Amino acid sequence: MSAQPSQPTAPQAIGHYIDGRRHAGRGASTPSYNPATGDVIGAIAMATPAEVNAAVKVAAEAFHGWSQTSPLKRARVMFRFKELIERDMDKLAAVITREHGKVFSDAKGEVTRGLEVVEYACGIPELLKGEYTEQIGSDIDAWTMRQPLGVCAGITPFNFPAMVPMWMFPMALACGNSFVLKPSERDPSASLMLAELLKEAGLPDGVFNVVQGDKTAVDALLDHPGIRAVSFVGSTPIAEYIYARGTAAGKRVQALGGAKNHMIVMPDADIEKAADALIGAGYGAAGERCMAISVAVAVGDATADQLVAKLTPKVHTLRIGNGMDAHVEMGPVITAQHRDKITGYIEDGVAAGASLVVDGRGHRVAGCEQGFFLGGSLFDHVRPDMRIYREEIFGPVLCVVRVPDFAAALKLVNDHEYGNGTAIFTRDGHVAREFAHRVQVGMIGINVPIPVPMAFHSFGGWKKSLFGDHHAHGPEGVRFYTRQKAVTQRWLASEGSRGPEFAMPTH
Repeated sequence: MSAQPSQPTAPQAIGHYIDGRRHAGRGASTPSYNPATGDVIGAIAMATPAEVNAAVKVAAEAFHGWSQTSPLKRARVMFRFKELIERDMDKLAAVITREHGKVFSDAKGEVTRGLEVVEYACGIPELLKGEYTEQIGSDIDAWTMRQPLGVCAGITPFNFPAMVPMWMFPMALACGNSFVLKPSERDPSASLMLAELLKEAGLPDGVFNVVQGDKTAVDALLDHPGIRAVSFVGSTPIAEYIYARGTAAGKRVQALGGAKNHMIVMPDADIEKAADALIGAGYGAAGERCMAISVAVAVGDATADQLVAKLTPKVHTLRIGNGMDAHVEMGPVITAQHRDKITGYIEDGVAAGASLVVDGRGHRVAGCEQGFFLGGSLFDHVRPDMRIYREEIFGPVLCVVRVPDFAAALKLVNDHEYGNGTAIFTRDGHVAREFAHRVQVGMIGINVPIPVPMAFHSFGGWKKSLFGDHHAHGPEGVRFYTRQKAVTQRWLASEGSRGPEFAMPTH
């Protein structure tokens, strides 16, 4: 697809989706931008506490009927939803590219990864099956069942406006819950499109709702007594806040936080393949991925020299521009403020003594001079005490850290406060096995730079990358959005009685 010349138009009013229809909203609005052009393209209504309450109220009213709908019928809605997403894949991706800035092919990939969770949710009749034991004791049978919680909420980030919500609500809905989604105010339109596709798929009104907003809406959801569970993906400070406030209000909370993902490059690795992997994993989506590789750990100076030599021309020649242009590899970052924040990190790295091999500051794209663009930046000789190493930059900045051996590389990864994802590139099976066994990180890639598991496995990190007891989607998603009952049953004979029994039952 090709980018069209920017045509200034009045910003589109973007409101909420409550009880099966769109609502303009009564609160203040905030602008949304096309990051590639800098144009204001939307005026997003910020939900008031009263509007959040209205969404929760209709979700609670819809819950009873939906929770009593058979899992098979809920699965059929998911099947139809899947077909509709496939039909409108390009429309969804184009909206994501316009509001987020990522390249169109990446936006389609995001929708596809979200679609995989919908496909997994289509198997909910099997996933909700409990366990049954006949004659667990004399004349006693026992079984377990999983039942929905009630109204659940999702609070999602700007970097994946379709995929991350689809990590949450398909599982919640398939399990029989109703749902209120609070998407990022940076790119809200995909959530409204998904809501309308759910209605077209046959989901009853009120079961799925969308409220736009900021901290006011978030706090209203966290404090609302009608919300039973909250899912969140975003930065660690906000994840800590949401986990603390939500659990204090008696809610089940799953909060996925930040990351500083390392990729170890061993001396025996194929350096060309490792460099290609780092380019895609470090600069894809302008580095605005929670699973982006932002630190390359080169084992040995010879490995580091080769790696930097391979990376440098690749970073220089990244094709940067409007994500709707088919040849573009990297689009803009989400806002001018975020671009300036990333620039500040680069300045800080230079001041701290790291070697700035490629400087992405001040990058301009012809025809998109007002867009929020950065070029790729590459640092070498980064030390663990530097801010650019310690903190999540969330932009197109890759740091190379040099270590003498595998033990030092492993210690570096394990000592970091984040534990979201990591990878190792090597030809040595023993080293790879030791790494997978000993590294203190939730998701591990062996010669795979971005180890995001498929939807039938669960997603989540360790340490300060996750707050709560459950990972997202997969089997843990089913457990998060349900609670278990255990039933023990005996039918007493009509004649006789044993009398009171005061000993602990042993069956």
